[in-house]
Amino acid sequence: MVCQTGMVQKMLSDAETPIPPTSDARQRILDSAYDLFSRRGIRAVGVNELVARAGVAKATFYHLFHSKDDVVLAFLETREQIWTKDWVETGARQRAGTPEEQLLAIFDLFDEWFQRDDFEGCSFVNVLLEFGGRNGHRLGQASALHLENIRSVVRALAEEAGLRDPESFALSWHILMKGSIVQAGEGDREAAKRAKSLGRHLIDDHR
Repeated sequence: MVCQTGMVQKMLSDAETPIPPTSDARQRILDSAYDLFSRRGIRAVGVNELVARAGVAKATFYHLFHSKDDVVLAFLETREQIWTKDWVETGARQRAGTPEEQLLAIFDLFDEWFQRDDFEGCSFVNVLLEFGGRNGHRLGQASALHLENIRSVVRALAEEAGLRDPESFALSWHILMKGSIVQAGEGDREAAKRAKSLGRHLIDDHR
């Protein structure tokens, strides 16, 4: 009976816990998830750590997200906006004048990234390896789609450059991108320069 009373009191306490404004609490959770998931992966970070970092109650967390997987999906969408669109695509277009030069500028961006002490690798690849690809867990499927969106950026630049078979080019170019990121993770800080050199040959092959 004492145990049941304690459980009821806890339920009442949880129900009475004030929920912060949704937008503020949600953003704190997403900010915390972005930092933790980017650096440590998905499985290594639990809900308890997320709510502690965000400074929200667990009841608030589940009020805003049905599950940790939903937070991961939101993280991947945020990552695409920040990394793929705002950094890779926009950065490459701003750095060079022609589509071919913009393709190569991707590796200039990578080179600066690889030199940073907080280099964290590609979150889409990391989640894909954790959860499988298109035929696996929904998080792996989402990562595969986000990786396809990166290729669409490359494919668009290849089309603008008038390169032959932009689809095939994008697949090959993406191998250079992903390979250089993995190699940088191994400690090769010159990986982007090596990939850029190979990229020049690939562009020549598709002219």
